[in-house]
Amino acid sequence: MKLNPLTIRKIRRFKSIKRGYFSFLLFVMMLTVSLFAELLVNNRALVVHYEGHYYFPTYGHMLPGTTFGLAYDYETNYRELSARFERENKGNRVWLPPVPYNPYETDLKTDAYPPFAPSIAEKHYLGTDAVGRDILARLVYGFRIAIAFSLLLLVTNYTIGVSIGSAMGFWGGKFDLIFQRIIEIWSNVPFLYVIIIISSIVVPSFLMLVLIMAIFGWISITWTMRTVTYKERSREYVLAARALGASNFRIIFKHIIPNTIAIIVTFAPFSVSGGIVALTSLDYLGFGLPPPTPSWGELLRQGWTNLDAWWISGSVIAAMVITLMIVTFIGEAVREAFDPKLHTTYE
Repeated sequence: MKLNPLTIRKIRRFKSIKRGYFSFLLFVMMLTVSLFAELLVNNRALVVHYEGHYYFPTYGHMLPGTTFGLAYDYETNYRELSARFERENKGNRVWLPPVPYNPYETDLKTDAYPPFAPSIAEKHYLGTDAVGRDILARLVYGFRIAIAFSLLLLVTNYTIGVSIGSAMGFWGGKFDLIFQRIIEIWSNVPFLYVIIIISSIVVPSFLMLVLIMAIFGWISITWTMRTVTYKERSREYVLAARALGASNFRIIFKHIIPNTIAIIVTFAPFSVSGGIVALTSLDYLGFGLPPPTPSWGELLRQGWTNLDAWWISGSVIAAMVITLMIVTFIGEAVREAFDPKLHTTYE
């Protein structure tokens, strides 16, 4: 697909803003790592070589201990299997991920109670939480859930908000007035109370939280699109499309919205950071995803109740600061690169 010269100029402008561009590359790398987290953070082995055969348990089905000559039928403990192969020294080998724990697994000791401090020897690089689960594992998988939540919420909010806002700005009149009153009433509904009521009745799932957040989250982009569409509908290309007999649907979705894409893209990174903060806040208050789902908010709550275990709150705060800072830098660079004042010729 060939990009037009204006889009190419905007992309070059974005790349010239080094802080935002390198933040974008780092964010893409973080997304890639989270998508393939099982290869780096997992209690399943990457590869097992046993009696001349190779096994790849990471993305495969469950392998019972009897597969490797152990006396149990449940899933193999690959850390113990690795230690056993080293003791036997028969040429068998287990390749484990750098962090050989999953976010749900508890690693307890007979002579101490969790939380346990960071330990390189035990490969708990950020320590464990109050029930013995690896914090680094829960941070990585919690990031994947938070990003998936934010992106899905972004798509849902923008689909609803951009459609309604464009329709309000394009048709105006009574249609616009009716939706203005609806939005004004809807924006005064106490969002947190709704979450509390729903959470007291049912255990909120991932999709349920996205739906609830989307019901209240589409309003801000709607006002923006309404204002922009009011301005765009009087431009020459819209009048030309009308003269050629284009339908209202085609004018809105094929002409007006593509010409306001700069506005949409500019707000997107800040919406992603808002989604991360919203999910973390709900989890911290206990109204978000149910335990034992990996969650940054749940880790923050544990850090607050275990202040002597500094590694819990310190790890999640550092992860949040880095992530939100990266997303903010991307948003600032996108806003500057797509600023219409830099790419408009005034007559």
